Amino acid sequence: MQKKIFEAKDIVIKFNLRGKTLTAIRGASIDLYHGETLAIVGESGSGKSVFTKSFIGMLDKNGWVESGSMVMDGVDFSKYKTEKEWLAVRGKKIAMVFQDPMTSLNPVKTVGEQIREVITWHFGVKKAEARKQAVELLRQVGIPEPELRYKQYPHQFSGGMRQRVVIAIAIACRPRILICDEPTTALDVTVQAQILELVKKLQKELDMSVIYITHDLGVVANVADRVAVMYAGQIVEYGLSCEIFKDSRHPYTKALLRSLPQLGVRGQDLHSIKGSPPNLYKQITGDAFAPRNPNAMKIDYLYEPPFFKVSDTHYAKTWLLSEQAADYCRQMEQQEEAEDPIPAPPTDFSAAEKLVQVKGLTVNFKLGRGQFSAVKNVSFDIHRGETLSLVGESGSGKTTIGKAILKICHASGGDILYKGKSIVGRLSSHEMTEFRKNVQMIFQDPMASLNERAKVEYIISEGLYNFRLFENNKDRQEKTARAMRSVGLLPEYVTRFPHEFSGGQRQRIGIARALVIEPEFIVADEPISALDVSIRAQVINLMNRLKRERGLTYLFIAHDLSTVRFISDRIAVMYKGQMVELAEAEELFAHPLHPYTNALLQAAPVPDPDIERNKKVVVYDPSVHDYADDPPIWTEIRPGHFIRANRAELDAYKKHLEK
Repeated sequence: MQKKIFEAKDIVIKFNLRGKTLTAIRGASIDLYHGETLAIVGESGSGKSVFTKSFIGMLDKNGWVESGSMVMDGVDFSKYKTEKEWLAVRGKKIAMVFQDPMTSLNPVKTVGEQIREVITWHFGVKKAEARKQAVELLRQVGIPEPELRYKQYPHQFSGGMRQRVVIAIAIACRPRILICDEPTTALDVTVQAQILELVKKLQKELDMSVIYITHDLGVVANVADRVAVMYAGQIVEYGLSCEIFKDSRHPYTKALLRSLPQLGVRGQDLHSIKGSPPNLYKQITGDAFAPRNPNAMKIDYLYEPPFFKVSDTHYAKTWLLSEQAADYCRQMEQQEEAEDPIPAPPTDFSAAEKLVQVKGLTVNFKLGRGQFSAVKNVSFDIHRGETLSLVGESGSGKTTIGKAILKICHASGGDILYKGKSIVGRLSSHEMTEFRKNVQMIFQDPMASLNERAKVEYIISEGLYNFRLFENNKDRQEKTARAMRSVGLLPEYVTRFPHEFSGGQRQRIGIARALVIEPEFIVADEPISALDVSIRAQVINLMNRLKRERGLTYLFIAHDLSTVRFISDRIAVMYKGQMVELAEAEELFAHPLHPYTNALLQAAPVPDPDIERNKKVVVYDPSVHDYADDPPIWTEIRPGHFIRANRAELDAYKKHLEK
């Protein structure tokens, strides 16, 4: 039997906001055992981060623990009032790795200094000894040349390397519990896989227990021994990882799992959770998920359910597990079995008009006295009505290609044709206006790309003003309202500001702004990378519906391969500025040929604990290829399937395909 090292019981956390009281955590409880990994999952706003921040006394000043207990080593932390008491907990007992490493690192101090400070503060060792330990920590978290890197600043590190530095700071005091708050959200699949492997290795070496906070169920399947599902400030289901994934019982858990693109059927909408989480300023009656649950029973609206036991390790807070609901559950299961949609066959766009043609595109940037090639000799076509996706690690040139097509950055070589006409070089004022009207962009971070001082009505109708696309004020309002309705935003939202919306709603505002001028072609740059599973499903469904209804053409830039497979007609794989493989979506997943494509596909998390536990991280090593005498060329190896390879590699790929 594992030893329990931490227990949070019946925690209630409240915040005072604008004179009102918000109950963020409503009686949540968890147990943590020695050496285990517990994952807490749920949508944004469900209370995951607030709940775990309370374990180390890091609630905002307007928040407090109203009731409940947090016990470790027989001591109840919930009674702590002073910073001095909490300093004895933070670092040595419980440490935390935050979501965005750039905001949790000091930009004006070297990374070495920031690690050394932690060691000196907690252990009182001399500067030289602390420096030695900091260098060793950098080596331990897999940072090459730690002595050199010790002297560098955060901006000189990549996103994955910065996350490793934050982990080094967190483990500097050898904590017994490590809390990882969305540690891989903004990272590429390959870097994400490496960070997850690193945390597992450190957990074993330092004998730690780990709490993961995440909305990525693929990550959960990879790391978690047990899973706690959180909704509206409560734990609604908890159990062993295999029980939650293979035998979930709460309707919210089931809805989250059904929203995954991996479980989607091509040509059908992804399952998405309708509505919004409840208003936590108000008293909640019954099951908090009932208004969003299409199968809710009358009792769900009247009484809050208790926890029902599924097994010795599996509990769920739902009336569906009551004996009186047995017949209703059987009917629901039969209905779900009857729903077996047939996937739509891939669409052939080869006869359609080539809307965008990229020929030998090269983009260089000045770097000191020299230059850096972000994109090297890339060629592809996008047919009208098609979705072409670009995938690859950060820095592979995906966004640069999108910006070059949009004329945000200049092409250094090659040509880009839009509807058969070159757009490289200077365009007349009229040509530029027509081009901007027809080609729009959806940005990755909706908060950064929306004017926070402007109301939604102005943000969405800005394009109408720019291109004079309305006859009078009434016409402009009608077009704005139509664009909002098409993305599922209510007309009464026009007077709100961006900060008053959730992440998913802000992304919808960004899509509405792009759609209001009725473009033909949209570059979507990582439009769903920071969204929850359910909101991601809504945005994917929206983009697919608009494609069907309006005949839109997309260049979709992403690193989430499960989403890319569901939304794409064809997929192009980028590596260090070059396109290494291009094929129809299902063909690429069925027959990935380039070793880098294989590494990407194997790194992508799958929401199945059995697959994830046995998976090995494959890192692509380009140094094994010797191209000195046999340089690679862009070749069509089978109809529609292109690859960058030399003669020897092409022969090997052909033999593989014949098998």
